[in-house]
Amino acid sequence: MNLELNNKYALVCGSTAGIGKATALALAEEGAIITLIARNEDKLKAVLSELPQQRNHDYIVADFSNPAELKTKVSDYISKHHGFHVLVNNTGGPAGGPVFSAKIEEFEIAFTQHLKCNHVLVQTLAPFMKKEGYGRIINVISTSVKQPLDGLGVSNTIRGAVASWSKTLANELGQFGITVNNVLPGATGTDRLTEIIKNKSAKSGNTEKEAANTMKNAVPAKRFAKPEELADAITFLASERAGYINGINLPVDGGRTKSL
Repeated sequence: MNLELNNKYALVCGSTAGIGKATALALAEEGAIITLIARNEDKLKAVLSELPQQRNHDYIVADFSNPAELKTKVSDYISKHHGFHVLVNNTGGPAGGPVFSAKIEEFEIAFTQHLKCNHVLVQTLAPFMKKEGYGRIINVISTSVKQPLDGLGVSNTIRGAVASWSKTLANELGQFGITVNNVLPGATGTDRLTEIIKNKSAKSGNTEKEAANTMKNAVPAKRFAKPEELADAITFLASERAGYINGINLPVDGGRTKSL
């Protein structure tokens, strides 16, 4: 896309698979210097080997169930290396199920992994962004912030909290050249989608292929998204060309969401 992200440092969360991995590759293709972050070091090393080798890409091993540890590890990294112009907050979604039967612990775990960790990272990275006069914070959440999804009660609840937090941050940080936006994936070809299809199949008695086709038929495009299609939207929002786009929820869902 020639988005001129050369010499921009990007921290990409959940970057060992799916949308996170595709985003790391897309940002690197546009010239960004990538730091991957996830909990599995072997998988991080594998993705690191796929990034362009002419730049000094790196990784951080961290578990998003522990915000204090996450803050320490990222702060230590910044003190020894560099800050970041781009933050992609991306964490695997909570398990499915109706909201009424959800346990309190499920909300607490999801709130920690999503909102608390997102907040810790923004507080840790924002000083460098302010100094540089350039910051792009992109949160990968869900179309459920526009239209709740059946069978994803905890996810619907937490994603809504992240969306409101993000919009509030956009209002506060915009004056410093920092934008905060949300990308809302529709059904995307990732491991999480495979899990959702299996659950729908088990509940309905249909085959997994039938369950997948039902989901595809709910999308005007009649197909699932590719992770790379989400990555392209995220990469654009990370660029200078998106400098006046701030505080939005961008669905990338093939037109599935019925609300405006």
